[in-house]
Amino acid sequence: MQAAATPARRPAFHLDRFDLSAFVAATLAEDLGDHGDITAAAVIPAGARFSGVMDSRDPITVAGLPLAEAFFRALDPAADIAILVGEGAQVAAGTDLMRVGGNARALLTAERSALNTVQHLSGIATMTRTYVDAIAGTGCILLDTRKTIPGLRVLEKYATRMGGATNHRMRLDDAAMIKDNHVAVAGSVGEATRRAVAAGIVRVIVEVDRIDQVAEAIAAGATHLLLDNMNPATLRQAVALVAGRVPTEASGGVRLDTIRAIAETGVTYVSVGRLTQSAPAADIGLDFALA
Repeated sequence: MQAAATPARRPAFHLDRFDLSAFVAATLAEDLGDHGDITAAAVIPAGARFSGVMDSRDPITVAGLPLAEAFFRALDPAADIAILVGEGAQVAAGTDLMRVGGNARALLTAERSALNTVQHLSGIATMTRTYVDAIAGTGCILLDTRKTIPGLRVLEKYATRMGGATNHRMRLDDAAMIKDNHVAVAGSVGEATRRAVAAGIVRVIVEVDRIDQVAEAIAAGATHLLLDNMNPATLRQAVALVAGRVPTEASGGVRLDTIRAIAETGVTYVSVGRLTQSAPAADIGLDFALA
């Protein structure tokens, strides 16, 4: 394993609208069940001490180490923990991420919750970084979406930021987003947009899937156009028609092998749902040794 020389300096971990203590408690309660870690209790002496190293098995972009620390400290407040790399760092396979030492039962009990969280968030950050790198130099900004696992949105969107993306709406009250079903009920793109503007909503994002809807949406007061499932040629036409009056966002079916051509059309943003929907967990392990 490739060890870092000194722990990375880091601020206290805080995310808006996220209760870290409640998340840790609920996750551990889910894992502990009614009788706790019966394996550790049966096999490990109560006073045994262990130390170990969490490391990456593949090249990854790191996210979630402060949460792993919180899991270990929840069961052993006196644990000796050193985070060795910063959040958002791109590291090689074999890089040591964290050193932990303390009560063996506690560390073994917290291990899976800590690893699951870091693997999931680092997987999202790693996939996100590949998409960010794919559009480097185009001036286009990568956005995530609300296609997140229920209850994990704040964490998953944190992970996309660690991978270099920008968060789209966090919640339904961040902005109006008028999509095809809203249009179907309202009667037209223009009517749906006018209703949102009349309601006093400042940010009105309007999805259009045809060129003839662009002028209608802007005239009605759209502040952002989501260009849905348009090919690069149509995107270029839409961007030219918008002429910089509002930001434009390409969305729908974007893949790693298509994102650069989409970004090069001149759109302001490109949003990718698979960042949080389909990212595989990062391969990260925690190997213990007697202290």
